[in-house]
Amino acid sequence: MRSKRDDDAARRRAGAVVARIPGLLRSYTAGAATVALADLPAAPTLGDALAELDRRYPGLRFRVVDEQGALRPHIKVFVDGTLQRELAAPLPPAADLMIVGALSGG
Repeated sequence: MRSKRDDDAARRRAGAVVARIPGLLRSYTAGAATVALADLPAAPTLGDALAELDRRYPGLRFRVVDEQGALRPHIKVFVDGTLQRELAAPLPPAADLMIVGALSGG
């Protein structure tokens, strides 16, 4: 039986960007924790990846990007482990994209 880690590695070898979805957004992805984005344009950007996620899962992008086109302050996006705040940032082939929502409360 293949593990989730094996499946993610296979997707990356195939050139797909793998987006990791936090629990707070999984209601938009029907519970999917990871989504392979193989249908991105040549030389994709972070914005392209978020647009593709929204095409597949309407409403998801609005939870990550505000009305001015900037990442919401409580959302962090990591590309291959590096924090990225710009939607115009290029994505390397087979990037690992992790969306993280800040927790708050008291």
